[in-house]
Amino acid sequence: MFRPSFFAFHTISRVNAVRPAPRFLASSLSHAAHAGGLRTTLRRGAAFALFSAVGVTVIILNASGAVHLDAATPVAVQKPRLEATRTDPDTGIEFPETLVIPSRVRLPPLTLVGLGVRRVSFLGIKVYSVGFYADLANPNLKIPNNVTPEEKVDYIVSNTPCVLRIIPTRSTSYSHLRDGFLRALQARMSAQLKSGKLSMQEAEEAQSPLRKLKSMFPTSPLAKGVPLDIMLLPLPISASEKRTLVVRDLGSVESNWLAK
Repeated sequence: MFRPSFFAFHTISRVNAVRPAPRFLASSLSHAAHAGGLRTTLRRGAAFALFSAVGVTVIILNASGAVHLDAATPVAVQKPRLEATRTDPDTGIEFPETLVIPSRVRLPPLTLVGLGVRRVSFLGIKVYSVGFYADLANPNLKIPNNVTPEEKVDYIVSNTPCVLRIIPTRSTSYSHLRDGFLRALQARMSAQLKSGKLSMQEAEEAQSPLRKLKSMFPTSPLAKGVPLDIMLLPLPISASEKRTLVVRDLGSVESNWLAK
């Protein structure tokens, strides 16, 4: 689910200098990035191994303080605080560079790693803009330098919390998004069975989580511009526990296969 091929992405974070990027939605995105092994400074040509889109720039102004002309002493005017953001040039949708999501399980501030766009039909209609976030500041991340961008993404997704923020570019429905995910996941499962990366037993064990994921999405509309966050929680302490995938406000499912 967190493996990108459902969307097309470009990396935008300083992954090489800080750390790398995602695999999380991998079976749903396409395109690749290089630029020094996931190092990025938001260049429009940078391609990411899983997602294909581009940069991002948003500005949120928070002004406070007032000026009273009759005050005895001058009152300092607090300058508006600028929150670093980026804009996906394919859709014009803006994403914050740092994402803080309140949740029962404490999530650290997450860094924007890449932006992507989901296109449908032969006309290439853009239906979703996507931002991939990860905890790149995690001191326990030991991302290898001598591996491909895809492998760096796999490493990050396997070792730290991640979030996919999906924003519709037009009014759609939860069921439309759900069906796209399920088709991508089924295609990924078939490919892994064929290549031997997934056993029949593992595929059977994934069916129940897949059914639960399907049931979580309502049939109601998904309004244009309203974000939907899909969160991959931190790794469980016990190796016997499964990793949790949360579709914000809709539900959660535990599955190590879906978490990849």
